[in-house]
Amino acid sequence: MVLEQNDELLMLDCGLMFPEPDMHGIDLVLPDFTWLRANAERIIGCVATHGHEDHVGALQYLLRELSFPIYGSAVTLGLARNRIEEAGLLNRTQLITVKDGERLNIGAFDVEFIPVTHSVPHAHAIAVHTDQGVILHSGDFKIDLTPVDGRRTDLARIGAIASTEGVRLLMLDSTNAEEHGHAPSEREVGHVLRHLFAENTDRRIITASFASHIHRIQQIAEVAIDNGRVVATLGLSMKKNLRLARDLGIIKIPDASVIDAEEIGNFPPERVCVISTGSQGEPMSALSLLARGDSKWLKVGAKDTVILSSHAIPGNEGNVNRVIDGLIRAGARVIHSGIADVHATGHAQADDLKTYISVAKPEYLIPVHGEYRHMVANAALGEIMGIPQTNIPLCEDGDVVELNAHGLEKVDRIDAGYLYVDGIVGDVGQGVLRDRRVLAEEGVVVVVVTVDFAKGDVINGPEIITRGWVYAPEAEDLLDEACDVVERAVVASLAAGVRDAEALERDVRRAAGKFVSDRTKRRPMIVPVVMGT
Repeated sequence: MVLEQNDELLMLDCGLMFPEPDMHGIDLVLPDFTWLRANAERIIGCVATHGHEDHVGALQYLLRELSFPIYGSAVTLGLARNRIEEAGLLNRTQLITVKDGERLNIGAFDVEFIPVTHSVPHAHAIAVHTDQGVILHSGDFKIDLTPVDGRRTDLARIGAIASTEGVRLLMLDSTNAEEHGHAPSEREVGHVLRHLFAENTDRRIITASFASHIHRIQQIAEVAIDNGRVVATLGLSMKKNLRLARDLGIIKIPDASVIDAEEIGNFPPERVCVISTGSQGEPMSALSLLARGDSKWLKVGAKDTVILSSHAIPGNEGNVNRVIDGLIRAGARVIHSGIADVHATGHAQADDLKTYISVAKPEYLIPVHGEYRHMVANAALGEIMGIPQTNIPLCEDGDVVELNAHGLEKVDRIDAGYLYVDGIVGDVGQGVLRDRRVLAEEGVVVVVVTVDFAKGDVINGPEIITRGWVYAPEAEDLLDEACDVVERAVVASLAAGVRDAEALERDVRRAAGKFVSDRTKRRPMIVPVVMGT
């Protein structure tokens, strides 16, 4: 998101998305940076609300083209720094650490960092004090009254702003707006983990969680150490984040209780707790390698209990199920959120959102961060809390909204599509994705024919090569028939005086496509190749 005031631009987060199942071969999905590039000289910085990839993961890509400072908590910047440093771009930015409650001027913007509880430590809501009143962005948050680190969402400060300056516009996290009730406390997961460790004292325990979920990692490590176990990490991001959390003093673990992965075999299984990445079933993650028996550090077997301390992100269910099946086939006992309460959401649910609106008392509400249906549900909550429907615009990526003395209104739209990353940035567009979907779903048929344009004769072919349409060795008659149909079409075109390769290719594509559709009711990609002499 970008805020504009006095001709200056302040970015709020810069995240990425992970590909949908039909985005074949895509590694990451970035925002389209075209508008930012066109306005680069006006950008004065980026405020990062917290350290999750969907909020800071695209910074390393944007910094390849632009240069700007980044503001955030020590944890937020520590998580963002890992990626920026890997890309060799630290010289393109200045990382400016802010404290809870700090208020500073960033160019024309008066920005206040308000503590909130989330599934990554030291997240912030952002209050921007402007001539048009306070704009409050909730960030990702939950109302957890018993957080692991005691750092609660500062509703008191939000209430103080509401009762003095007033909140002109609230932009509110919509992720769990459809979920009734209150989000459970992270500490409740700790109680469940302690119970599970007590039930599995004679077994090695392997846990999987998001590498950024430092409070979850902390609770797992504390329970493991209390049960006389050493802790080992699997996955580079898990190792880095544990080191970051220890350096910042967020996690306190005795050095003697932390071992490297290669030392796991030196300890009896019942004395080991492994904390792994891969809770979402990512194909090359540490947990997926374990499930396939490909990990070089350990083999999963009948003496192992695996705890998946997460929910599957929508779209990842298939990957997670495959990992669970693989672990069970290897003999392990698997515990996931469908069996025990080993995960708690980091996002406020409906009653929490109503509480937040009640405290903030905003004049206007824009639901943010969620699918469209989540934002609609959040808008409905705003109406329940007394905000007029006319004061709750539903906005999507690219909408330009202006807050002025007369009110809040949509005034424009900018291009705000996606940039698909496949190996390098920007080499994949919608056309390529569409072709990949056709190839994946219908296959490809390549028709090769050589003609003598001077004489108007077919010299060689047609030859048909196919992948994913029919299996050639088992469909020779069908392929021969297709060749005959294409040959007749080419002969007819040549007889009609066609001497242009592109025109012949169109005729070949039309004839082959009609035959394939009529005979098999499929629509593979048809690639005609006409070579002339």
